Amino acid sequence: MSFTYGDTKNILENRRSFLEGLGIDHLSLVCAKQVHANTVRCVTARDAGRGAKFYDNSFEATDAFITDAKKLPLAVFTADCLSIFLYDSVKGAIGLVHAGWRGTKVGILPRAVELMGKNFGSDPSDISAGFGPCIRQCCYEVKDDLRAFFGGGVSKRDNRYYLDLPGINKKSLLGMGVKAANIFDAGECTFCLSKKYFSHRRESDKAGRMMSVMMLT
Repeated sequence: MSFTYGDTKNILENRRSFLEGLGIDHLSLVCAKQVHANTVRCVTARDAGRGAKFYDNSFEATDAFITDAKKLPLAVFTADCLSIFLYDSVKGAIGLVHAGWRGTKVGILPRAVELMGKNFGSDPSDISAGFGPCIRQCCYEVKDDLRAFFGGGVSKRDNRYYLDLPGINKKSLLGMGVKAANIFDAGECTFCLSKKYFSHRRESDKAGRMMSVMMLT
């Protein structure tokens, strides 16, 4: 699915095959050059196709999109990082976030929720959030210096430290006023499920990327 990682021979056909059954035009995708930071882009219909056919015209240095435009498919790419889907059914707006530990540390998710409020009038209590597959605390070994920042989001096991990436982001959403009943988690670990998902931690530079897509109909 990615122009820059893994097997890049049949990208457009892979995307078309994946999205066609969902009624999504793969040439209308809005994509980004993700950098693990906290830039959120508010995109409109005129941005359709950015990064769909060529990596070079993707949005620079961006890790999340928000929009209230219909028929505008947003995409992020992951291989252990967490994709987060945001939907405000009241205002008719969505957000799609790429959140690894770096993006989580600099607040990419709360930034996206905040900008949905500023741009569309979204109230966090009206937002539903979905978490895609990612590397989970069972496998996400990190250095102990992350404990100082993430606190209870890092556990110790056999003198090693493990990060709960979805748990930290869920706590962030709850703190902003998103209801617990409106948070949905796929619950699957990309590192554990080697036959189902790519994992950068497992495959290093050979890892391809999964594509998460969201669109208002």
